[in-house]
Amino acid sequence: MSRRGTLLIGWTLALLAAAGFASLGRWQAGRAVEKEGMLAAADAVLAQRRPVPLAAADDASRASRYDWAAGTGHFLATRPILLDNQQHDGRVGMRAYAAFRPDGGAPLLVDLGWQAVGGDRAPPKVDLPTGARELRGLLSAPPSPGIRMGEALAAQGDIVLAVRLEPAEAANALGLPHLAPRVLRLDPALPIGYTRDLQLFANTLTPDRHRGYAVQWYGLAVTTLVIALVLTFRRSRR
Repeated sequence: MSRRGTLLIGWTLALLAAAGFASLGRWQAGRAVEKEGMLAAADAVLAQRRPVPLAAADDASRASRYDWAAGTGHFLATRPILLDNQQHDGRVGMRAYAAFRPDGGAPLLVDLGWQAVGGDRAPPKVDLPTGARELRGLLSAPPSPGIRMGEALAAQGDIVLAVRLEPAEAANALGLPHLAPRVLRLDPALPIGYTRDLQLFANTLTPDRHRGYAVQWYGLAVTTLVIALVLTFRRSRR
């Protein structure tokens, strides 16, 4: 192959690689901006804490938004859902969810909190509250599912084990016709459930992490072009 043909192929590959790295950098930077917006929206809701009815969880037009909600109802006699691989203070455990029917609204999943798991990975025991309850907390979309691989939920005895939380699949697993698209993250001050907080990105990348990855991808794009220039310059001197 001629020298000119080799250079053409080399630069084509270098430009394609640099474009791919830059595209990944733009995506990471965009996710950083998106998550910063989510944090700002949640902070505004938490600062005001103006309650809407729990029935607002079933408003599909607000499925990706945040609201502070409060109301009464009761937990349904269904199996709890344990969401696996959930972190708290650097420890791995499971987060418990239970179906709750608010007065005058569709059932929704309530985040009862986090529990640690031992080395045997045995699911922790979940005690469902009984009787009429008054709840309050943050309505939000379920935790980010990440990469969807395999079945989301599997029944295991008296619990349902989940690797991702999707209300439609959760409703099927619990034998319910419908679950609201948003979940209720209980106010940590309520005296029920387990270890809780209202952090949004405890189990996924924060905006700063996304921005750091964006810088790395952009750096790879620049490095690729620099290497291509150096190799071209060396060839031209021979």
